[in-house]
Amino acid sequence: RGRGPGPQPRWITVLGTPAEEQGGGKIDLINAGAFDGLDVVFMAHPSQENAAYLPDVAEHDVTVKYYGKASHAAAYPWEGVNALDAAVLAYNNLSVLRQQMKPTWRVHGVIKNGGVKPNIIPSYTELEFYLRAPSMKDLSVLTEKVENCFKSAALATGCKVEIKGGENDYYNVLPNKSLQKVYKENGKKLGIEFISEDCILNGLSGSTDFGNVTFVVPGLHPYFYIGSDALNHTEQYTEAAGSQNAQFYALRTAKALAMTALDVIFKPGLLDIVREDFRQVKLKEEGQINPVELNKESGVGTGACASH
Repeated sequence: RGRGPGPQPRWITVLGTPAEEQGGGKIDLINAGAFDGLDVVFMAHPSQENAAYLPDVAEHDVTVKYYGKASHAAAYPWEGVNALDAAVLAYNNLSVLRQQMKPTWRVHGVIKNGGVKPNIIPSYTELEFYLRAPSMKDLSVLTEKVENCFKSAALATGCKVEIKGGENDYYNVLPNKSLQKVYKENGKKLGIEFISEDCILNGLSGSTDFGNVTFVVPGLHPYFYIGSDALNHTEQYTEAAGSQNAQFYALRTAKALAMTALDVIFKPGLLDIVREDFRQVKLKEEGQINPVELNKESGVGTGACASH
């Protein structure tokens, strides 16, 4: 990395980042220092359209366990404490809450364990939910409301409740307009047609641990079309993503990322503009969250990390 006099060397790092869907692998990499010394980080995600940025939202997952008391459901049900009743009430409480939820909030979940046999009052049930909001501040408000729904179901049924949050929350992806502008310019040279700004502002996306990365180093997280209108996380999309046709679009996106990395390295002044954009957006966001990893500032090296 060079510590002596003269210009610093420049390098590109291709960094494998597993466990995005479950566990937040990039958060572990942040804590391990994998992004230290890098100036910008790129990652692209397949989709149904091409966009230099989509508002990936903050996410918190929670597991809820209700503990009751088993009893024979026909002979003496009054001796039981029904944990399934608690689970059903919790689910319905959240359904009622939706009327007062902001349009940009999302709550979705499943009952993972609902009992053993119909003739046994369930003594144990388990639910898993994902909570999403555009910012960590909103996510904190939503989480409190949702947890009250879980607690009230326990109170109403006489069950005990255990509420356990996931190990890592996913932060919302911070935009960097300077990187987005350069990426779009390069993409258009390769024939990529991008969706309008109105579509971006009025749309929502999923959640990714790349959001946490964008709080410690300037990041670019574009979405790219793969030649199919199938929706993500479906069997049809899995088939489309593995097709030969999709490889053309993936490689074209990789070229656009590579061209953008070269611009960051070699265009005078661009990196300074990117850093200033990052500083301004991060200052705005830091006023909305309780920082965890935010003590870690991005390094001052001259690297660019691109992965897809």
